[in-house]
Amino acid sequence: MLDKQLLDALNDQMNHEFFAAHAYMAMAAYCDYKSYDGFANFYIEQAKEERFHGQKIYDYINDRGEKAEFKALDTPKVEFDSILQTFEDGLKQEQEVTRRFYNLSEIANDKKDYATISFLNWFLDEQVEEESMFETHIDYLKRIGNDSNTLYLYEKELAARTFSEEA
Repeated sequence: MLDKQLLDALNDQMNHEFFAAHAYMAMAAYCDYKSYDGFANFYIEQAKEERFHGQKIYDYINDRGEKAEFKALDTPKVEFDSILQTFEDGLKQEQEVTRRFYNLSEIANDKKDYATISFLNWFLDEQVEEESMFETHIDYLKRIGNDSNTLYLYEKELAARTFSEEA
């Protein structure tokens, strides 16, 4: 059985993960509309990863004998000025997710819920990778600038990205 404050925070985070998937699909739609198929693929695969994270929390809540509760998702941002802006917004989103997992970890520590502390450690490690990935893409895109040939090659690389639960 989970403490109510911790259960509420886990449910809130589960919903936030599904919102993140929703936001990444909006970024994919922007990229597809601008004919950046490789970047669209990147965001579609990122959305799959966020849904996996939401499912992981859902499963944990149920494994602990509690009920996962779904809430309405906000409308994500759908207009962007550039591909670079989608990555900058993605980094901000991942930084917010990290902040939220820190908060969840503090609650679990306060409640001395060691199983949840262990569960959350996976997400904390994952967030280091997520933020680093977005920072790297931002660096690359800034370096590429207006070089359409290099952007084309970079987009082809991102078109090959696939999400795997095992990775």
